[in-house]
Amino acid sequence: MTRLAASRALTGEAAGVPARRISAADDGALMSTQEFYDWWADRHRSGRFMVERIPFSRLDDWNFEPDTGNLAHASGRFFTIEGLQVRDGGRETWSQPIINQPEIGILGIVVKEFDGVLHCLMQAKMEPGNINTLQLSPTVQATRSNYTQVHRGAGTRYLECFVGPARGQVLVDVLQSEQGAWFWRKRNRNMVVLMTGDVPVHEDYRWLTLAQIRELTQVDNLVNMDARTVLSCLPVELPEDEDASTGDPFRDALIRSYRYRPDDVGAGEVLSWFTEAKTRCDWTARLVPLTKVGGWERTDDEITDGEGRHFRIIAAEVEAGTREVKRWTQPLLFPRGEGRALFVARPIDGVLHLLVQARPEFGLMDMVEMAPTVQLLPGAGVTEIEDLLLRDALADATMRYDAVLSEEGGRFYQALTRYQIAEVGEDFSLDVPANFRWMTVRQLTDLLRHGHYLNIEARSLLACMHSLY
Repeated sequence: MTRLAASRALTGEAAGVPARRISAADDGALMSTQEFYDWWADRHRSGRFMVERIPFSRLDDWNFEPDTGNLAHASGRFFTIEGLQVRDGGRETWSQPIINQPEIGILGIVVKEFDGVLHCLMQAKMEPGNINTLQLSPTVQATRSNYTQVHRGAGTRYLECFVGPARGQVLVDVLQSEQGAWFWRKRNRNMVVLMTGDVPVHEDYRWLTLAQIRELTQVDNLVNMDARTVLSCLPVELPEDEDASTGDPFRDALIRSYRYRPDDVGAGEVLSWFTEAKTRCDWTARLVPLTKVGGWERTDDEITDGEGRHFRIIAAEVEAGTREVKRWTQPLLFPRGEGRALFVARPIDGVLHLLVQARPEFGLMDMVEMAPTVQLLPGAGVTEIEDLLLRDALADATMRYDAVLSEEGGRFYQALTRYQIAEVGEDFSLDVPANFRWMTVRQLTDLLRHGHYLNIEARSLLACMHSLY
């Protein structure tokens, strides 16, 4: 199959609100939605999973370094909990703990055609921070330390599809960022590879169509963050008849948004707007020893801010019969409350546009990336939306997508974000502050061929958007 043909094979019809038993997304699928849920329940029953909070003294091979106070693994690998100092215009603004994981891991999905329908090989993966233990994950989701077996456990299944001489045809390969509020310059390699030969299927994996996966993104805490970021980078197949109407004005406007690509002048204006937003950011951030972080204290079982407003660093003991290592201990970042990420959407000349924000986050490689219209950290309420007109508009908006989804379960403990796409009417002003811009879905997806443009929350919402067309 040629690269173009493979790209065009990435199809999926929208299925609306997901049904647990009979689904339009089952068309051409190797397994039905009913069979998926039966398999999913079996994976829960078959697993041996335990996550228990423990004091720091019970961590194996993790220690607080005497000179810096940083929490690090004895191998020098995996990640460390360090301090971060942020300055605004040369004035120290705040400091906090942050996860420093310089390794670049692989988040990869294997795809293969069956009877002309592209399927993705997805994994039922346990992560210690998952609120519901198992979530639907990429074929490979592994840090470099994991797939080079620093943990002295079993090898990573299907890794050979992504690295080495036997790897498949590469359809997507791009470095993308992760949470800039909690990670220091964290990046992962987002990959999709096409396999044409036989791919044996382990009991923790199943082939699902893109239509099925997109439908499952409408279910709370089912499709994990790592799967969502890879899915957001996939091209989307649209109906061939550009003039055909679905009978749904929102869906018609969304399809036009997928198609709409501005001329070179328009594309240049977007990049100029983004560059200007980055030059306006006067923040600087640097790593410091954890002992230098003010306003935080370390007890026997957590590192916490004195006001109890932000997050905690805790320790956990984990048992998982389906993982490469069956038992381990590790630190986790434990947020307080639920975050929120919301795109405002409205038609402009019949084409759906999303209101995008150029948002600084101190842990990002380049400090600023494009983000949803509203992005609130866990514990923050809608009263923290500074624009009163925006706050009022959201009260009357039509929610086209609304689900609570988990963030990275390997480093965060029960980190939840409410993801929403809110359609507002044409009376919502097109005049927006300088750090906001109206963009089409096509403009955003084109940017995903490159790293460091869209943040992880924006990419998650784009993956969810794919379930609506």
